[in-house]
Amino acid sequence: MTTETYTNPILDADWSDPDVVRVGDDFYLTASSFGRAPGLPLLHSRDLVNWTLVGHAVERLEPAEEFAVPRHDCGVWAPSLRHHDDRFWIFWGDPDQGIFQVNAPEIRGPWTGPHLVKEGKGLIDPCPLWDDETGEAYLVHAWAKSRSGVKNRLTGHRMHPDGTGLLDEGKLIVDGDRIPGWFTLEGPKLYQHDGWFWILAPAGSVETGWQGAFRSRGFFGPYEEKIVLEQQETDVNGPHQGGWVRTPSGEDWFLHFQQKGAYGRVVHLQPMRWGADGWPVLGDDGAPVAVHARPDLPPQPAAAPATDDDFPGGRYGRQWQWTANPPPLSASLERGDPHAGWATQHSGDGLRLTCVRSADAHDLRRLPNVLTQRMPGTPCAVEVELRLDSDEPGARAGFAVLGDAFSWIGLQRGADGAVHVVHRFAEAVAERERDAGHPRLAPEGRVRLRVEIGAGARCRFFYDIGDGPRSSGPVFAATPWRWVGALLGLFGLAPAGQGHAGAGTFTQFRINAL
Repeated sequence: MTTETYTNPILDADWSDPDVVRVGDDFYLTASSFGRAPGLPLLHSRDLVNWTLVGHAVERLEPAEEFAVPRHDCGVWAPSLRHHDDRFWIFWGDPDQGIFQVNAPEIRGPWTGPHLVKEGKGLIDPCPLWDDETGEAYLVHAWAKSRSGVKNRLTGHRMHPDGTGLLDEGKLIVDGDRIPGWFTLEGPKLYQHDGWFWILAPAGSVETGWQGAFRSRGFFGPYEEKIVLEQQETDVNGPHQGGWVRTPSGEDWFLHFQQKGAYGRVVHLQPMRWGADGWPVLGDDGAPVAVHARPDLPPQPAAAPATDDDFPGGRYGRQWQWTANPPPLSASLERGDPHAGWATQHSGDGLRLTCVRSADAHDLRRLPNVLTQRMPGTPCAVEVELRLDSDEPGARAGFAVLGDAFSWIGLQRGADGAVHVVHRFAEAVAERERDAGHPRLAPEGRVRLRVEIGAGARCRFFYDIGDGPRSSGPVFAATPWRWVGALLGLFGLAPAGQGHAGAGTFTQFRINAL
């Protein structure tokens, strides 16, 4: 047994609604991606502590036309990841359309296109189970009241073994309204163990809730329940929604998220064991652990999902996602533009983002062409160099901290042809951005931008046009979207009009701890 320890959270950024599976000596994790593209991130680990991002299972959200504009809180909600019949399977709920699945022979694909398993409003958090002894397959899901008028209950179905459809109309198998004190029951994960069907599901809301366990001798119930993880005297509010995984040596572990405001939903790893009464015991007798002995797995080098990027050949790394579906590459090629989304591929280093013409250029929240990655949950400094390659008056490019409120700093071409450093922001209730700092001439059309993100996601903006760094504007407190943490974003924009408006070129994107 290893004596080395790990510290929670193991993924200190917005990897919302995680689920995990082991295949051989490898562990894989996926998470919600909501309206961003590509969606369904795929992470890999050998020790449950160090994770790397290896791809995405969905390149574009469907229907494509509906996700051609940002729908930050819609799209891919709470997926379940499973391995069955030599294939990986991911089921998720789109609250406006229904339950989908994709599958692939390998974690890196190729993944099938999304297949609609159950159509309907408010169908969320699905999880399949294949019973290898009987050949039966099952599906459980929760409900979103915002779309269906129903919540706090779990519905179960028999499922076709090939995962393509359901074999019955479904049955209410857990009614949270009948359990004293329980509300907002959601996020079920379905398992079999020791002759029982198990549903691990949280309740009580993401901010203040708890993790529950349900068991029954038959899939359709009746189920008995128990709270197996709650905050108690720790600082881990609402330990919530995740997955159980067993190591090759027989250790049990549970991954779940913690809601942390602008940082989103960070991921914790809890030890798990089975008590004398047959119920799972999570964490330290039901309380989340902050530090614990590592899993009994071969030591691995320190690793984390990538953040830095030199953009070789104009290409961006897997950590980046657009705020909506990018235009298809084929359409770009038909226009004569060698673009991947709104980024131009070329022979050198640096990200060339097209200054996209838009009538909504005053509000980054409405734009699909913002290239984003997750904001780290620990104090850090984010830096990037920017050159404005556009002669279009009003063209701009910049670096943003993007949420329900946003702030950005960058370069803009003036009506007189000069390039200025500009810093703008918008409050959550504001429909337009306004100045956060005083514009300053950037004679070379270049700038090095820096944002220092401190405790409480409080952001200080800086710029350097060659004469040393200067601060800009007051502190900006980053905010989340409704379900999504704040994002770091790069963009290029231009006023509405005709013709190509040039680009903003970004180089040497770096995130360093403070």
